Amino acid sequence: MDPVSQLASAGTFRALKEPLAFLRALELLFAIFAFATCGGYSGGLRLSVDCVNKTDSDLSIDIAFAYPFRLHQVAFEVPTCEGKEREKLALTGDSSSSAEFFVTVAVFAFLYSLAATVVYIFYQNKYRENNRGPLIDFIVTVVFSFLWLVGSSAWAKGLSDVKVATDPKEVLLLMSACKQPSNKCMAVHSPVMSSLNTSVVFGFLNFILWAGNIWFVFKETGWHSSGQRYLPDPMEKHSSSYNQGRYHQDSYGSGGGYSQQESLGPASDEFGQQSGGPASFTNPI
Repeated sequence: MDPVSQLASAGTFRALKEPLAFLRALELLFAIFAFATCGGYSGGLRLSVDCVNKTDSDLSIDIAFAYPFRLHQVAFEVPTCEGKEREKLALTGDSSSSAEFFVTVAVFAFLYSLAATVVYIFYQNKYRENNRGPLIDFIVTVVFSFLWLVGSSAWAKGLSDVKVATDPKEVLLLMSACKQPSNKCMAVHSPVMSSLNTSVVFGFLNFILWAGNIWFVFKETGWHSSGQRYLPDPMEKHSSSYNQGRYHQDSYGSGGGYSQQESLGPASDEFGQQSGGPASFTNPI
């Protein structure tokens, strides 16, 4: 039997059925989708400039851009419709900081999720030997939750800027030839942003996963166990109050009987004295 089958038969992968390891595995997959859809993007747009003098026209102006979206470095040449002269232009904007931060968070989240999943599966006993492992895991989970929120929000704003800067209508406004009504400028096709939109969605999904996993990691720490240790048990509290009430009831019953006997004692003596009075009165007769 191969080692993988032995591990599976021994129940080693049973940890994946627990929420802690299962969510880590999901975080691993979602992190891959996040940095793949953003870091692997490359797109472009195509424009056409139809001059009055057809020999000066250029009906296929390709503008390509890609990650990390330093758009101000994307240069292209367009006709001026004034002879053979061409002008050199560049896109506007720079969204590299938000895009690189987003991809960096995704890569490190993938690496940590992979390492944590391996520990949960193969070294679960060592992980739970003391409080150090769960405590480190809890702190890292909180930090990555915050980083995913910040990174996804920043990249969503950066993507909005990329869409504006690569809008064919905005790019056409940069061309001097398109400012002349006699020339016809139009967009042949616009850039496809579906994968970048997907990366933002996966970014916020990663934040939800990491934030939701905080509770399950917290349950593994000593903080949760110490809090549970000092919580009062409702059954014990009910039993103690019941026993206390029974004790007061017994003490009251015994005290009442004792006082009743004491009160009966003097009454009977007094009654005896009264009944003995007439007997002493009848003796002289």
